[in-house]
Amino acid sequence: MRTLAPATEQPPKLAGEERFDFIRGRLGLIAALPLLIGILVLPIDMPNSQQAMLAVLTVVVLLWITEPVPIPVTALIGIALLVVLGVGTPQEVYGSFGSATVFLVIGAFILARAMTVHGLDRRFALKVLSFPGIGNSTYRTAAAFGVVACILSMFVSSSATAAMLLPIGIGVVKTIGDLIQEQNPGIRTNRTKFSCLLMLSIAYGASIGSVLTPITGIANVIGRGTIERMTGYKVELFDWISMSAPYLLVMGAVMWVALILVNRPEVKHIRGGQDYFRAHYADLGPMNRGERNVLVIFLVTVVLWVLPSLVTTFGVTSPIVTAFTDHLNEGSVVVLTAGLLFFLPRGNGSGESTLTWSEAAKIDWGTVLLVGAGLTIGTMMNATGLAETLGTTIARATGVQSSWVLALIAIVMGLVISETTSNTASVGIVVPIIIPIALAIGVDPIIPAMAGVFGANAGAMLPVSTPPNAIVYGSGYVPMIKMISTGIFIDIICIPLIFGAVVGIGSLLALHV
Repeated sequence: MRTLAPATEQPPKLAGEERFDFIRGRLGLIAALPLLIGILVLPIDMPNSQQAMLAVLTVVVLLWITEPVPIPVTALIGIALLVVLGVGTPQEVYGSFGSATVFLVIGAFILARAMTVHGLDRRFALKVLSFPGIGNSTYRTAAAFGVVACILSMFVSSSATAAMLLPIGIGVVKTIGDLIQEQNPGIRTNRTKFSCLLMLSIAYGASIGSVLTPITGIANVIGRGTIERMTGYKVELFDWISMSAPYLLVMGAVMWVALILVNRPEVKHIRGGQDYFRAHYADLGPMNRGERNVLVIFLVTVVLWVLPSLVTTFGVTSPIVTAFTDHLNEGSVVVLTAGLLFFLPRGNGSGESTLTWSEAAKIDWGTVLLVGAGLTIGTMMNATGLAETLGTTIARATGVQSSWVLALIAIVMGLVISETTSNTASVGIVVPIIIPIALAIGVDPIIPAMAGVFGANAGAMLPVSTPPNAIVYGSGYVPMIKMISTGIFIDIICIPLIFGAVVGIGSLLALHV
């Protein structure tokens, strides 16, 4: 039986691309301090707190785009500057880290970590890939990876999904590449179109799948949290899915067409691929107690997340039911259910719980910090009045009067910014600006803000656009030109699709403050 090749056996990155990142980072680092001081001393007609907030916001955006230091570090430096420059008190600035949104991310990450520790995500992936007919076709193999990535990222973060599928994908590329070369000796298997197709299927599948709910995608969490803090309106789970599900289905088809047009595999049929997936799935053996515990906890969490929306949708008015569901905050639910993993026995005779703290502590704390910092920036822009000032100024300068036009601008802004920095940073920039513009021109801000969130999630052209893009690009199997050429097609098509999903369906749902 062929075995998975180690993930470390990868083609090297191109030196020119590393040099570009180095130069970009250095330019940002050099410009940051002069820019901060320049805005602070600029003679503009606004209160000191607003001017200091504007200076910090500008520098944070610059450092997010140029990335001389990790994005979470920039976020932390930014909120520390808010205290130092007197924009807000420590209690006001750091208060966002105690929000339900932050605890939602922590709980979801712990649950996702449990899935990874016990291999539940890997079991699901190999099960789907071992379905009849998939492994014998390069097209169906790549499509299956995209579908698996899409489904997993609905419940696990897109970055964790891509990271989990990457070594499986590399093993498939190497093994099927050998099979292709055996059957077609004239074909070179290093950086084939098939390998590029498979890797991009993982990246794009993980990215579009994370749009489905407001809970799994970090950009969604930040966007939804910012909308709630700045407007007082909470986008319900059912309303979000009503917009995202049609978009996801159509976008998935468009994504696949774009991938095939740019990366048509050298051969269609391969022999032995089916046996490869089935053999590795068989190696997993039966589901153990730890996996069953995680699966049950996961299903309970999903039910409790969905229950309040269902009660609202179907008009259940029982005082007991409504009182119960009113307290089912998503953050509290996932913290409690994830906490149960530390009580349930692993069942392997070791006496350990299903998840140990040393295992749970390996979650992505940088993203947790980024979420808290992103909420802080939105909150302080609102508290200082900078959001209103920017909104009024931009509205007058652009002459925008329509909610639909503003939604289109938000989509393009989110998309363009996410191509130069991460989608999480893009949401943190776009949503706090779009909401005050909407309020300044007298239109409801919810749909334009949601359009900005969806637009920020759509960046597909560059490695920096989304974590899955960066992860698969790091494999060495995706040339930059292939990612750009495929991503441009997807970027162009996604604009009308997002507009139709958010503006069209959002209007039917009557989303408003």
